[in-house]
Amino acid sequence: MEAVKAKGDVFLTALKALTKKEKEGVLWSIICDRNLRQMLENLSDRLVIAEEREKTSRPLRDYVREREKRTRGRTVKVY
Repeated sequence: MEAVKAKGDVFLTALKALTKKEKEGVLWSIICDRNLRQMLENLSDRLVIAEEREKTSRPLRDYVREREKRTRGRTVKVY
């Protein structure tokens, strides 16, 4: 696993050394690649889950009440 981390560190160092326009080009290429984009989405999902785990839980009833307050007065489309 150390070799994988070392390669990742080298790649990240090289990416950081690029100009803003060059970084955008690299990131755009990653986004356009279906497999790499899927990997990014999976990592993003994991980050969200980890952040949510750190939050304290609350009763569903409280969440529904808060959600109803936010949506009052808005038109809700039903499909």
